[in-house]
Amino acid sequence: MIVDCHAHLVPPDLLAAIRNDAARFPSVRQIEDGGGLAFAFAGGKATRPVSKPLSDMPARLAWMSKQGIDRQVVGGWVDMFGYNLPGAEAEAWCRLANDYLLAATKSEPRFVPLATVPLGDGVRAARVLKEAMAAGFPGAMIGTLPRGVGSTLDHADLDPFWHAADETGAIIHIHPSFDAGDIRVNDFGLANGLGRITDALVAVARLICAGHVVKYKHAKFFAPMGAAALPFVLGRLKRNAQINPGIGDPGEGLAQIYTDTILHDARVLKFVVEVMGTDRLMMGSDMPFPIGDTEPMKIVVEAGLSKMQTDSINGGLAVRLFRLQ
Repeated sequence: MIVDCHAHLVPPDLLAAIRNDAARFPSVRQIEDGGGLAFAFAGGKATRPVSKPLSDMPARLAWMSKQGIDRQVVGGWVDMFGYNLPGAEAEAWCRLANDYLLAATKSEPRFVPLATVPLGDGVRAARVLKEAMAAGFPGAMIGTLPRGVGSTLDHADLDPFWHAADETGAIIHIHPSFDAGDIRVNDFGLANGLGRITDALVAVARLICAGHVVKYKHAKFFAPMGAAALPFVLGRLKRNAQINPGIGDPGEGLAQIYTDTILHDARVLKFVVEVMGTDRLMMGSDMPFPIGDTEPMKIVVEAGLSKMQTDSINGGLAVRLFRLQ
């Protein structure tokens, strides 16, 4: 079975439900933008509109068939997670998204869903994660900024969420946010070309240094894009741990992390394999975003790996990790 471990989907039925049930979410301002729907959460600035490819399930399935991909793991869209919504409203918003994503993946079982949780509140996020796992989700996709620019995933308030992830064995896909606050990447397309990497790198490095990745060892931490450059900076992080005693061991932390192949250069993929091996590496596309890999199995071939390694990356590991049949 060939599995794409990293993609995004916003079911069209979810958008219809949001439009029809606006009264349930008074802190969500809906913005119709050229036929697309954007949002402003709790008085914040507007998101980008939901792009058509995020919701075009027939086109996605056709692309998967063309690429020879049997299953695709799909989270929602980080812009829509609504972490700054008030508590009860944030819970309801995530449950609505989860209900429709689960329904979409049941009607089209080639998709495998990752839940959304109200990460602005660790207790509520834990509750929604447990509900989602009981409903059949293998885990959740979370953003790097639970309370906006400058916030962190290792904050003590989120301990209940990490406990729940550990208790349930959930896969937690740590996805970079759209705007991490570094205005230097707002030109030249660098928000995509570089900013996503640096955002995820800092978020996951903090989790390692805080000891979370080892402490919550039954949770399955997933850091996309070749572990977000962690293999490249591993030596520096190890040296940093030597001169700052008491923080988590970077080598031990990295050994617990799963990642994907969205690197766009086979030489870089081979370096990631050299540092991390292939036991925690899976093929991914980041569909439908332009910075993603439109031919995601090609880089695996170009890396010149063994058949056993290739088979594991292209689906063998994902089948086990996401408990696919």
